[in-house]
Amino acid sequence: MTQLESLNKSHHRNVKIDLASAKSLCADQRMMPVVLSEFLKLSIQYPILLTKDEETGQFVAVALCGFEDSDNLFWQDGQWNAVYTPLNVRRHPFFVGANEHKKNEQDHDYIICINMTGPGVYKNNLQKDSLQENSLQENSGQALFDDGGQETSFLKEMQSVLGSLIDGEIQTQKFINALLELKLVTPVSLDITFTNQQKIRAEGLYSIDEDKLKSLDTAQIAQLHKSDYLGPIYTMIASLGQIYALIQKKNAQLKSPSKWFQKAEN
Repeated sequence: MTQLESLNKSHHRNVKIDLASAKSLCADQRMMPVVLSEFLKLSIQYPILLTKDEETGQFVAVALCGFEDSDNLFWQDGQWNAVYTPLNVRRHPFFVGANEHKKNEQDHDYIICINMTGPGVYKNNLQKDSLQENSLQENSGQALFDDGGQETSFLKEMQSVLGSLIDGEIQTQKFINALLELKLVTPVSLDITFTNQQKIRAEGLYSIDEDKLKSLDTAQIAQLHKSDYLGPIYTMIASLGQIYALIQKKNAQLKSPSKWFQKAEN
């Protein structure tokens, strides 16, 4: 059961994070939500697509990590194995919550929360009954606060990651809305046969309609350029080539599955 707590200097002063274990929450996610600012970095390894949120029906941008439910081909040997790790993986075990106690304009709209029951979260020198077993040594793991109670560089980095996600989600939704307005979103159906002759069809994915893109008039192209959307559009199109690399990963997994399914030790 997830136990989210608002990050507090006094209460969480002794908390430490084992990063590999914390990221294991993403080990079975075949699609990872991503934001516009990371498209270029993602495109070197991940297919970037759109899908619909099951609850809201809205389109969201995702990096495709596998072809089947609970199959993440970037999780190997108990860790995320990629040149670039998406922001939504790096942020764990932290989340963003709405600041329900905001009293004036100077207060932030959001607060940082930590999943105290998530993997890789340890609290030294305090009772363990409300947390997982403290198997980390005293000095191992990433501390959130130093001996003087000040935020560590690690926590500041996580704050930056969360800030990038908050801003990025807003910009990404504007980008998606522009695509929908110009009818540039088209379904993508992947029919794949792996080396063991296993066949799958990956559905519920969407990409850029290249024919519609070519048919846009000068004013529409100019507006996309002015909004800095042409780069992300072509990045999405180019990233589709990474589907072949993902197929290679799946074929390798089928030959040697054990290292893909190894979880990080807590």
